[in-house]
Amino acid sequence: MQKSLISQVQLGRQYAKEWPMRKELTLLFPEFRVIKATEFALQVMPALAIISVFVQTSYLGMAYLPQAITIALFFLSLPVQGLLWLGKRADTRLNPALNSWYKELYHKMVANGYQADAARDPKYRELAKLLNDMFEKMDKAFAKENL
Repeated sequence: MQKSLISQVQLGRQYAKEWPMRKELTLLFPEFRVIKATEFALQVMPALAIISVFVQTSYLGMAYLPQAITIALFFLSLPVQGLLWLGKRADTRLNPALNSWYKELYHKMVANGYQADAARDPKYRELAKLLNDMFEKMDKAFAKENL
């Protein structure tokens, strides 16, 4: 079942908030870089779009308004593309290797006192929640040992 564009963008924003922004995970997952780039684009691109329309229409005239608007829409689409990627990633099932790592990590956490239900068919969103819990509820030695 296809999700609507808006619901996928909303899921991407929520996933960006849920993903643990830890340097230890940057080599394993691209989420850290995508989230940072998307946050930067959300701050910079609206201003850049307005400036580009202003500069082009000021120097080239109103005849170039359609091209200026097209470039502004491109700038505004960049953060949306990042959020769409994050939304799709959040709803993607883990590959077999990550799935077994998720289950192994979950069982080690349960053995150390963690109390939560494991997902039967985990997706990246469930992995983000488990990693967040690992960093917040487990000691630093446990996290370092299992990454």
